[in-house]
Amino acid sequence: MSKKKAFKLPHTFIILTVFILFMSFLSYIIPAGMYERFIADDGRAVVDPSTFHYIKNTPVSVMQFLTSIPQGFVEAGFIIALTLCVGAGVAVVQKIGVIPAAVEYLAVKFKDKGVWVIPILMLIFSLSDAFIGVNEMCLIYIPIIMPLILRLGFDSITACAIALCGSAAGFSAAITNPFTIAIGQKISGLPLYSGWEFRVVTYFITLTIGVLYIMRYAKKIQNNPQLSSVFEEDKIKREKLLDNAEVKEHKQLNKRQKLAGIYSVVMISGMLVGVLIFKWDMPQMCAMFLAIGVGAGMIAGLDGDTICETLLAGCSDMLMGAVIIGIARGISVVMSAGNMIDTIVHFFAQLLQNIPASLTAIGMLIVVTLMNFLIPSGSGKAVVLFPILSPLADVVGVTRQTAILAYQFGDGFSNIIYPTSGYFMAC
Repeated sequence: MSKKKAFKLPHTFIILTVFILFMSFLSYIIPAGMYERFIADDGRAVVDPSTFHYIKNTPVSVMQFLTSIPQGFVEAGFIIALTLCVGAGVAVVQKIGVIPAAVEYLAVKFKDKGVWVIPILMLIFSLSDAFIGVNEMCLIYIPIIMPLILRLGFDSITACAIALCGSAAGFSAAITNPFTIAIGQKISGLPLYSGWEFRVVTYFITLTIGVLYIMRYAKKIQNNPQLSSVFEEDKIKREKLLDNAEVKEHKQLNKRQKLAGIYSVVMISGMLVGVLIFKWDMPQMCAMFLAIGVGAGMIAGLDGDTICETLLAGCSDMLMGAVIIGIARGISVVMSAGNMIDTIVHFFAQLLQNIPASLTAIGMLIVVTLMNFLIPSGSGKAVVLFPILSPLADVVGVTRQTAILAYQFGDGFSNIIYPTSGYFMAC
């Protein structure tokens, strides 16, 4: 008897291209519409909710479909640059032996209790997103923790889950997230960062659930590695780690290597301070990782050619993720070209007005979750939705603080579900 052919998930590029094609097709069905926008005090273009009107249909042409991916690369340029710069900087620190030595040290220390690394790392990652809201930092976390997670007997899915679920817990609770909470409360006329007490409670509940779930999965994989869906791939990675001369047990770093390691830690700490206090964005983060790679290599005594070759190799390792980010952005490119987003927002606003008041908060949660597929940017979605959600909350008798929560939960959790979320797909 002929064997049944097993289902094989299509390549990520194919999945994303199908989404772009589907959204291009919808531009021939969904009427084009537009809200007028005004410039707020902080320079952001904010929707005027009373100005929605239909415009002449602008269906996506064949050429617009074909150019959506190159245009996506342009629009996601800084995220792509950050991905490549992280790979480059981390590769040099790996080359000089700092990361392998640290991994070996922690692997020995946590040899019999490695599962407790999970809550420690998730707490650190989630707090970062809860306060500064830079979920693209997952691109930084994963290549750093991956060797440690593999050495402790877990799989690469565990490493991704630690970073992504930790980020989602923090970003969804968003105690002082400037990109969502600050913008949403400012548009809604609420005191800045008010309601943080309840969000702290939801943060710990969400984080605890995530930690327990991932610990359970990791323990299962540790006991039987063949249960992992990436067992064969991780087996090759783990062999490379163990064969690497830099990670032999009790490997000692020389003074220059130690200085390079200290320099790297100081630079990363400085970058976090810059993001939190000086409002640095991706260009500054890119520059810091290049400075980490070049500076650490020079301190450790690598020659110029070796540093350049290592930086290039690190970029090569992250190329797949960078390309995915560009293709994923192509989905929003075709939606903008078809002028569909405002029409969909208007449709959901009308729908929310017609449901019972007791269900409005849940309706807001569902609407924000669905809209996050179309507008994966937290801040970008906030300036579109809050001018509509805030007055709507007043009309139906829901507090504006509840609308903020509905927005946070709808935006935060779906960031690690949707293929339109570029950083998630790259991770």
